[in-house]
Amino acid sequence: MRRGWLLRLVIAFGFAQAAVSMARPAVSYRALSLGADERAIGVIAGVYALLPLFAAVPLGRRTDRGRCAPLLPVGVVLIAGGCLLSGTAGSLGWMAAWSGVMGLGHLCFVIGAQSLVARRSAPAEQDRDFGHFTIGASLGQLVGPVAAGLLIGDDMARTSALALVVSAAVAAVSLTSLWRVEHRSDPVHARVRRDKVPVRRILRTPGVPAGILISLAVLSTTDILTAYLPVIGEHRSIAPATIGVLLSLRAAATIACRLVMTPMIRLLGRPALLTGTCLLGGLVCAGIALPVPVPVLALMLVVLGFCLGAGQPLSMTTVVRAAPAGARSTALALRLTGNRLGQVAAPASAGLIAGLVGTAAPFVMLGALLLAAAALGVRVGRLPTAHGPGAPGRADVAGRGALAGRGDVGRGRTGAGGAGGADHPAEERRREPQRDG
Repeated sequence: MRRGWLLRLVIAFGFAQAAVSMARPAVSYRALSLGADERAIGVIAGVYALLPLFAAVPLGRRTDRGRCAPLLPVGVVLIAGGCLLSGTAGSLGWMAAWSGVMGLGHLCFVIGAQSLVARRSAPAEQDRDFGHFTIGASLGQLVGPVAAGLLIGDDMARTSALALVVSAAVAAVSLTSLWRVEHRSDPVHARVRRDKVPVRRILRTPGVPAGILISLAVLSTTDILTAYLPVIGEHRSIAPATIGVLLSLRAAATIACRLVMTPMIRLLGRPALLTGTCLLGGLVCAGIALPVPVPVLALMLVVLGFCLGAGQPLSMTTVVRAAPAGARSTALALRLTGNRLGQVAAPASAGLIAGLVGTAAPFVMLGALLLAAAALGVRVGRLPTAHGPGAPGRADVAGRGALAGRGDVGRGRTGAGGAGGADHPAEERRREPQRDG
């Protein structure tokens, strides 16, 4: 099965993401049982997002120079270890520390997995493969919080610890799906080493900043929607069970979008799909601030979830295709860094706005953020299309890639499909027709 590696990667990502999505609310309940107040909960949650910021670029550099797969089990072990030790921690300081370990593990897994998808997918398949890859995240985000809610009961100290131990076991299950996602014999990691591309140059490459900011806008909307929809429900007398159903509808719509990503791209084109979903999503998100009936709110969340489903995989492809050859994993790491910054700054901004204006105001802010992402999508669509199948990246065309002077462009070794400027995956398959079972 040619694409068996992607299915195994999606399954592994689903379990890893479910473990994290299950552990994060459990960590908050565990911290509350240890006497934490709102400020302490915020610090513990912030450590999860902040600590990996310092590791993202070095991990991306390492992946650009070598194989992707070793980061995956390392990430799983760190996630499982962070979950397990959070369940046995006896102080808030250790809770924060193990939350940071969990966040670092999630970062390791995602950088390795995204780089693997970029490296093993042909340029024409990247949108589809990134879309399928992120289905694993959506499934984990759908199942994890529900599982945590079922396990955590009145005895908060005991049941939250149990939920964390179970989440560690769920993370460990993902190890069973990581076999043969990458092969040591693959020529993709045996290329001549390139000079290190400066971060400043990566960030100044047309398309990379737009991809990072679009991803930040979409992820911030998803996070704040999850955090603030219960507040909206409280103010509008909507039962918590109904709010849970509404959030599940949003997640299901996101999965549906990613399943039909390929035909939508064929029909509309990547720039139009990216711009249109951000534009429609921004308008719908701002509309949540209106006091609409629950059935209308449910329809709005389905539309919003569908729109949000396109932003993440398309932003990955945007960054991969725009980044200089030899620095695509680093560019993906920078995108994740932007996501983490958004996870810290967006909730803080939403909380400030909600306190000053009202609980519905954050949704207007998110609507404006998505409209700005739509404008960036228009700019991305106007960039030169130098990344067709087998085409060199923009940096390579300009002669700035380290292999450009070696004549590798003429031999097709700087195609957009490889995270490290590898050969087109179809060429690898022709050389090793039996390498993936």
